[in-house]
Amino acid sequence: MDVHCENVRTLNVNVGIMGHVDCGKTSLARAISTHFSTASLDKHPQSIERGITIDLGFSSFMAPVEGSLFTLPYDQIQFTIVDCPGHASLIRTVLGGAHIIDIMLLVIDVNKGIQTQTAECLVVGELTANNLIVVLNKIDVIPSKLREVVVSNMQKRLSKAIKTTRFGDCKMVPVAACPGGADKMDVYGSPLGIDILVANLMALVSSAQKRLQGGDFLLAADHCFPVKGHGTVLTGTVLKGQCRVGDIVELPHLKLQKKVRSLQVFKRPVQTCAVGDRVGMCITQFDSKLFERGIVAAPGTVPSFIAAVVSAEKIRFFKGIVHSKMRYHVTVGYTTVMATAVFFKAPCHPASLATSAKSCEEGILFGSQDDIITSTCSTWALLRFDRPVTCPAGSKYVASRFDADIHKNSCRLAFHGRIIHPSVEDPASVKHIKVFTMKKRFGSVDRVHDVKTVIGKGMFKKETDMTIFQGLRVFTSRGEIGTIAGAFGKSGKFKVCLKDGVSPSDLKGNASRLILNYKHFLFGKEAGKQMKQ
Repeated sequence: MDVHCENVRTLNVNVGIMGHVDCGKTSLARAISTHFSTASLDKHPQSIERGITIDLGFSSFMAPVEGSLFTLPYDQIQFTIVDCPGHASLIRTVLGGAHIIDIMLLVIDVNKGIQTQTAECLVVGELTANNLIVVLNKIDVIPSKLREVVVSNMQKRLSKAIKTTRFGDCKMVPVAACPGGADKMDVYGSPLGIDILVANLMALVSSAQKRLQGGDFLLAADHCFPVKGHGTVLTGTVLKGQCRVGDIVELPHLKLQKKVRSLQVFKRPVQTCAVGDRVGMCITQFDSKLFERGIVAAPGTVPSFIAAVVSAEKIRFFKGIVHSKMRYHVTVGYTTVMATAVFFKAPCHPASLATSAKSCEEGILFGSQDDIITSTCSTWALLRFDRPVTCPAGSKYVASRFDADIHKNSCRLAFHGRIIHPSVEDPASVKHIKVFTMKKRFGSVDRVHDVKTVIGKGMFKKETDMTIFQGLRVFTSRGEIGTIAGAFGKSGKFKVCLKDGVSPSDLKGNASRLILNYKHFLFGKEAGKQMKQ
């Protein structure tokens, strides 16, 4: 588009193309696009060498505002195509691209159906996208007499699988993105079904454009390169807020602030960019080698942290066991970091409270630690990262086991949720995280000390600090209530004051057993220093 057309109101809709390796994703992106960015369609040298997509590719096409879309305050629709790699080893790149898309195109080879990465991409779509279109590619391979029947049968098969997801009865569009293959396209003619696919994309524009408006500026930058005589260009998708030429922005993980020299949308100069836009941002006096992918934001709005309380829900397709203290690959935006997880639940508090940062700040006890999380209960976790993570509170994350065998037909995405309360402190001393596990100790009455007091044994070791248990209630096996008064000697014995007193005849047999139930706190100032009930 010419520069003088800047006043044309353009709505940008981000469309992610995902699917199994070699199903024709890049061919589809090429067939549907008319404008190509500096990071489009397998421009990475290794993509050319290996013949597969290994990085995110960006391109676009324009469409006029028609029909029901006339009610929108825009003059044209720009569809930004995000071409995602399909190889199993590159799933973290797919996760990085997924958080910026509005509509997902799940490309399936009509002759093969759902394959391993098809299923994994469908899971990613469920977690990140609001709209889905299934694209049945390579219909040109099917003889024309059988094509309608084969496509119909595949649609029925896929419909059963997709109905189990939140996308329900999504549209399925048969296409041939590159008839006869790349080498024979001139012989076999133009792509098939693209017009129908575009029409289906247009039908989803109204729901796709319902983004959160306002807020502080936030850009997910995926590409960085120098331009001689101008500066360094960061390209990415605006996730929140807006930015104007001349504004100061921050690269939070580098702790650097820079002035915006200029803005472009697919090589078209603009003065401002807003949520949803695919934009190139030029800044000066910045070494492009310092930045590959990450966040650009309004100054002081995005923290870096080494731990976070998160909501956690197990992904139902993950067949492994999700244990506390296991390590996971946690993907937030374009960043994947190893983290150790501890899971817990908050049965006493409504989800609206337990998912807020305020609930953490007020020191609410979330509940007892879980060894395993399930998708049927509200579960939270403390993630302790191996290195600092930079992202806004509220960001979505996905935890995976990328160390699993990529050749096995199994989902590697384990659980997901949102960052609720990021913490810059050492997780062992975070005061607001009052997570506990219920503990039980058993002992017995050694002897009666007086009419109100007995001496207990067998519950503690001689080196145990008895002061942290002092004042806790104990019970006899018959239900009598007592209180630990303190240590008795240095052998691990202790005094118990019984509420209603006791006689030697009452403490025979099972009645001589002492039981202590208490909360053991895992983190914060109370961890290991004070037991509570």
